[in-house]
Amino acid sequence: MVPEGQFTFLEADSDNEPSATGLTPIEVLHRYWGYDSFRPLQLPIIENILSGKDTIGLLPTGGGKSLTFQVPALILPGVTLVVSPLISLMKDQVDRLHTLGIAAECLHSGLSLRQADYIVERLRQGRIKLLYVAPERLGRPNFVAELKKLEVSLVVVDEAHCISQWGYDFRPSYLRLDTLRCIFPDTPMLALTASATPEVLADIVRQLDMHRPGLFSLSFRRNNISFMVRNCRVKETMLLHILDHTQGSAIVYVRSRRRCHELSSALNAAGITATHYHAGMEPTLKDGAQEEWMSGNVRVMVATTAFGMGIDKPDVRLVVHFDMPSTLEEYYQEAGRAGRDNLHSWAVLLATANDKAVFARRLAAEFPPKETVRHIYDEICRYLDIPMEGGERQLYEFRTDAMSLEYGIDRRILAASLRILSRTEFIEYIEETSIPPRVQVLLSREKLYSTAMDENDDAVLEAVLRLYTGVFMDLTNVNEDHIATRCGLTRDMVHSSLLRLRQQHVIQYVPANRTSYVYFPEPRTESRYLPLGRQVYDDRRLALERRMDAMRDFVFGTPHCRQQHMLAYFGEKDAEPCGMCDICRERKSADNLKLVEPAERITGIRDSIVAFIASCPDGRATMGRITHEFPEMTAEDADAVDALVRQGVLRFEPPYITVVRK
Repeated sequence: MVPEGQFTFLEADSDNEPSATGLTPIEVLHRYWGYDSFRPLQLPIIENILSGKDTIGLLPTGGGKSLTFQVPALILPGVTLVVSPLISLMKDQVDRLHTLGIAAECLHSGLSLRQADYIVERLRQGRIKLLYVAPERLGRPNFVAELKKLEVSLVVVDEAHCISQWGYDFRPSYLRLDTLRCIFPDTPMLALTASATPEVLADIVRQLDMHRPGLFSLSFRRNNISFMVRNCRVKETMLLHILDHTQGSAIVYVRSRRRCHELSSALNAAGITATHYHAGMEPTLKDGAQEEWMSGNVRVMVATTAFGMGIDKPDVRLVVHFDMPSTLEEYYQEAGRAGRDNLHSWAVLLATANDKAVFARRLAAEFPPKETVRHIYDEICRYLDIPMEGGERQLYEFRTDAMSLEYGIDRRILAASLRILSRTEFIEYIEETSIPPRVQVLLSREKLYSTAMDENDDAVLEAVLRLYTGVFMDLTNVNEDHIATRCGLTRDMVHSSLLRLRQQHVIQYVPANRTSYVYFPEPRTESRYLPLGRQVYDDRRLALERRMDAMRDFVFGTPHCRQQHMLAYFGEKDAEPCGMCDICRERKSADNLKLVEPAERITGIRDSIVAFIASCPDGRATMGRITHEFPEMTAEDADAVDALVRQGVLRFEPPYITVVRK
């Protein structure tokens, strides 16, 4: 699976000796998490770490990667340092650890200076066992100086594929991780990822300077997921058909924010409960949508790729890719969110003939011409009012949508150029960061008592004073949900009270927001000197083109088992056919789950469908009503409806199908 000689494959030590703290891994697991046994490979990874050796854990989505470092962190002395790319994921893990009584913190850009200093002081005192940081923080000399003073017993690199230039989600900031090996040459390092090709694994070892790491890898095979590709003409029709013939929670992945809104509205109109999620939504709306779906109040989550990381819902029965994923790594990660409870589930990718050209367009969009990238660098500097030789080590708030509108630059081209420029040493683009609401009390306690306030405002202010220390000294992060619960109010009522208190100059209040930043490690230079050579541009473009070719072959070119094709891509060359995908099912000429029917099945149902639509009120019907009326309808019948739309017999205006002519 991986190049020979790069890794050491180690057997687990079954003695399970007690640690220096007197607890074995299984005792730690039971004490804090209440489990009596580990999942596959968790214990071998933990034991390899405790023996002081570098380790790579290649575990699928939902495989329990977090426990492989959280358990040893509670056994080893000192602190475990965890590098993670997503602030939301770090905060989620820290919150969960707090509920277990485990001392964990994360340092991120949403903290005030006072809060960050408080965490650093607790680190110095040895009161924190797990510290989560974003890779960008390793570029700050002050933080690196503090690290050198700490007893760091384990360094963890989560989502380690981000460090590889051949990885599908390369992050330039991850290249700073070699600093950690220099600071802690003898500290064991754990690299974790859910999907990596042999090339990427070798690159991880090289970039992190790992010393013959033990590789612990579960097969990428998912025995409980049927991977299906459904070729169709009208994707909305096929999606409704699939949802009508399956049960349980579902995720539908799309590529645009607009499609999120449109498709969730169409599903609701068709009688299928749905909500949507994308990066551009307000944090409260995103949290609400996620909660509605997680709790089962709505069945379908229509989302962009912003949704999914850190989501642990075991009973997802169906993941549909409405739009084409760019790479097999991306597809495997997202499709793998189905069936984490190990019950049978579906991963269905919808494809049309037009999708074959998608990859060339995306490649061009991801890598605009070099002249365009240089021009956009100049425009960014002009937009931020940075003079030549200026801007060094300065952080600027940066709104891509605002600049795109003001300068007439396509938002996708601007975003792609920022990603390319971030691979140079001249710009670092920090994508949307969630900033929590912050409050500082401006009046003294004496003046507060003599200030007349609305009853709700008074209750909210009292809750702030009781829940948060230091609000008289500095802007302090607050949780509006906690305040609302304490006061017996809604979140909106708390927000309104805080706004009124700000208007009265009682407090300084900064509402929650999301923003992006641009950091200039080097002073502004002439764009012609930007290093857009092989490492930054050409090799990266070629690597993406190859990954896109593999995805296109998976959808349109493979005559083999879908899962077998994916496993070969990830280095498992001798895998057996899964027997469950659409290709395997066609070969067996059998399908009991109604997603695929034998191609030779001939039916007269389409004429009945046309007659039924014509008889409906206003001469129109949703696909949901049609499938309810004709429960024997198959995927091929849905294709026939597509054909009738193309022929002009029917018209499809989501969510309605109308008869044009009989």
